[in-house]
This record gives sequence, C-alpha cells and structure tokens, in this order.
Amino acid sequence: MLQLNDIKITHSRDLTVMIDGLSATFNRGDRAVIIGEEGNGKSTLLKYIYDPALVRDYSDCSGSVSMAGERCGYLPQSLPDESAGLTVGEFLGDGFQEALYDRDLSAFMWELGAGFAQDASGRTMSTLSGGEKVRVQLMKILSGKPTVLLLDEPSNDIDIETLEILEDIINGFSGIVLFISHDETLIRNTANTVIHIERLNRKTEPRCTVARLSYGEYVSNRYRAFEKQVMQAQNDLREKRKRDEKLRKMYQQVQSALDNVARDAPSEGRLLKKKMKSVKSAERRFEREDAEMTEIPREELAINLILRGGGVPDRKSVLDLDIPELQKQDGSGILSRNVRLSVRGPRKICITGRNGCGKTTLIRRIAEQFRERDDLRAEYMPQNYSELLDMSSTPVDVICPSWDPELRKKARNHLAALRFTADEMDHRVGGLSSGQQAKLFLLRIEMSDPNVLILDEPTRNLSPLSGPVIRQMLRSFNGAVISVSHDRRFISEVCDTVYELGPDGLSDVTQRFREDV
Repeated sequence: MLQLNDIKITHSRDLTVMIDGLSATFNRGDRAVIIGEEGNGKSTLLKYIYDPALVRDYSDCSGSVSMAGERCGYLPQSLPDESAGLTVGEFLGDGFQEALYDRDLSAFMWELGAGFAQDASGRTMSTLSGGEKVRVQLMKILSGKPTVLLLDEPSNDIDIETLEILEDIINGFSGIVLFISHDETLIRNTANTVIHIERLNRKTEPRCTVARLSYGEYVSNRYRAFEKQVMQAQNDLREKRKRDEKLRKMYQQVQSALDNVARDAPSEGRLLKKKMKSVKSAERRFEREDAEMTEIPREELAINLILRGGGVPDRKSVLDLDIPELQKQDGSGILSRNVRLSVRGPRKICITGRNGCGKTTLIRRIAEQFRERDDLRAEYMPQNYSELLDMSSTPVDVICPSWDPELRKKARNHLAALRFTADEMDHRVGGLSSGQQAKLFLLRIEMSDPNVLILDEPTRNLSPLSGPVIRQMLRSFNGAVISVSHDRRFISEVCDTVYELGPDGLSDVTQRFREDV
C-alpha cells in the first residue's frame, strides 16, 4: 500500500504553492497517471514520493508518504550524471543476470532488449541513444523486483515498439504504478486512475483531483460535468438577474411612495414601511440563496498558440534529399544507406523508426538543407532545446532581444497566452520545466512566421492537456512539416505520410501505421 497524506509542495525561490492537500491511497493493481500543465510540480511530486532529499534544494514539502513493506523502483526523467560514465554492465549489476532467469521477469527483460544489453555491456551509458537509456534503466529497475514503480516520463525517447512493451509492463505489473507521460495513447491504454494537478487563478491556487477512472473516462466526465455546471450557472445567473430586477423595481416603487406619502396619512406610511421591511427581508434572503448558487466552474486554461506562416504552394519543391550513406554523428559508422526523401507543397511528413537508427542525425541533416535557402522560411526545433535556446536568458529575452518597452510588453502578452506567470517570465530558461521550454520554443517559431517546420519530437515534453492544442496548431498550419516522432496520436492526427528509417533508407509505412493505430 502507498499512502499520500496531505502533501504540500512549495517552490523555494518564489514561494509558489504547486501542490496542496493531496491525499490518496494506492493498492496493488492501481496504475495512476499524474497529469497537469507543464511546471505544475508533477516530477517534483514523484521525486518527493521516492526520496524527499531529491527536492530539498528547490522546494519545501510537508505531509507524509507511507510505503511500509513496499520496494520502490524509480525512473528519473533523465539519466543521472553519476551514471553516465558507467558501462552498461556496471550500471545493470548482478541483479540483471538473475532477472533473466526469473519466470516473472525474463519475458519483459528480453522484450526490453536483454540481448542488446549483453552485447553493449562494455559501452558507457552516455553513448546510448535516449531510447536505449530508457530501456536499460527499466531493465535495472525491474531486476530489483520492485512492488511500486514510479516512472517519470518513461515514454520520452522510446520508439513505438518499446512504447507497446512499456504498455505491457505497466498493465502486467502486479504492484502499484505511478507515472508521468506525455504520450496520450500510452495513458489511454494503461491508466485506471488519474491524479490531476492544476494551478488556477493565474497559477495562484493549487487544486488536486484523484479520480478512479481511465483517462478517457476522466476527460469525458470532466468535460460533461464542466458543460453541465456552466449551463446551470448561466441559468442561475439569468434567474438571479430577473429576480434582482423585480426586487429593484419593487424597492423603487415602495421608496417613491414613502417619499411622497402625506404627513397626515400615518396609517398609509406604516403600511409602506412594513412593505419596505419585507423588501429588505427578501433582499437578505436572496443574498443567502446567492451564496448557494452554482458557480461558473474553474479550470486551468489551455494554451493559446496559432501558427500563421505564409504557406507553401502545392507544387513547390520543399525538399529533395539524397544521402548515399547516413553517417553517425561522430563518423564512427554508417546508420543507413540510400536515404531519399522528396517533399512537395504543404505536406505533413513524419519519420519514425527504432531507437538508435539515426532519426535525429537525419533530421539535423534535413535542417541543414534549409540554411542557404532564401525561397523558404524554415524553423528547426531540436530534441535538445539548449542547442538553440540560451538557457541563461529569460523567456522575455528569448522572445524579445530588444529592450524596447512596447516590444517587451508584447512579448509578455504572448507568454501569458502560454500560461507563463509574471515570475516565470523572468526565470532563467534553464530553470523552467522541459514542457515550458517546449512552449517557449514553439512561441519563438510562431513569431518568426515560417512556412516550413523541421521538428524533432515536438510533443515529447508537452502534457496530454497541451497536446490537442499543439496537434490542432500543426494540423491547420498551411506550410510543410517534416518531423521525427513516436507519438502515435500526433502521427495519426497531423501527418499524412509516415516513413520508417532503417538500414536501407526510408520506406513508406503510412498504411501499416494507420492499421496499427
């Protein structure tokens, strides 16, 4: 059993309360997803549950976590620095070999790539691709035979095949699972409980909801309840206005009569005063009733982002790529041969493939193709934002390098539309969550007025609540999109053609992918 008792988490720097009053009990078989907008404290909560020491440097926490008799396995959002220099064999330790012969674990270990781990035992962890690191970390965690899994964005960087394995692991795990993920398909296919962390009223009022429902049921019920409450609140407000108007007229009539009553008509005056007393009594009664009126429901507002690029004519040649040999970044080997890609007009292209096959290397090569082009305005969003964002600057500086007061005011308005608070606008970019950095990058792209987008995993750090907005933004964009992604919902809703990168180049797998999804 895992118990959370009245958890409160406050950011030490600006004293922002991110989570307050979170209490819940989880038992074997519970698979709880933690959702919420970027920067709401999801990762901090998971770290605090695992080990409060992990968050002491930047947050003040209270409340208690009880896991008596449970063994906890924790997957951090990124590989710890102290593990980067270890070999795969050193990182996995002796427990890995024992797990290969464990009846309950061996199937998952081989699916995750036990053979790869054995072959790569001498390689350092830092040389692995992002997806390979996640696979190896999951193998190490499982080999410890945990009864509680705490997974912080396990779906980041892993390919579709591994995503499906991860779904099997979460669904087949006999203990308790708490996880954060930006992959809406994974969440819909696994979670049976939702922990929703919100910050209302311009991020000043935290609210936590624990619902024993699947994600699809939670979203549907939340939407219906929201709409029903809005309608009831609007009806109550209309009735209140009618009632208040009637009371106002009655008050005016009685007051006017009192002002004009003759001094020699005391009985009439007493009657009017009695009526006025009744009017004021009704007013007090209505005030008490108003306190019980249905309130307009509050929710954390979705981000507001629209791409207004100039578009690309249907027959315009956007890209003609022909790479005989796609080399690794360090030149140590060949990833793929005969990589050819032709893009015409405002097409939406996605490149997928196994972890380590060279997708990021390819998308970088594609981005380079546009550096000398003056007939197209291309913007590149890398997987690692620090490649193009100054992590020491503030969001306002990123959007507006100028010190012109009017321009900086506009920059703040744009950031506010992405739910940045005034304090967050002046934080260092490096201190923001990965999701906030992603939003900042997308805003920078929006303001550059591009007609071609080259995107490496554009949704990997965005919450499932922001995901629909980003998908709609890219789907309605009238320029060309060339992307790398494993996000099945993004691919199915945005991309019209899907290619798989393999040793022999790119192959069109659009139809197969549609059938899989």
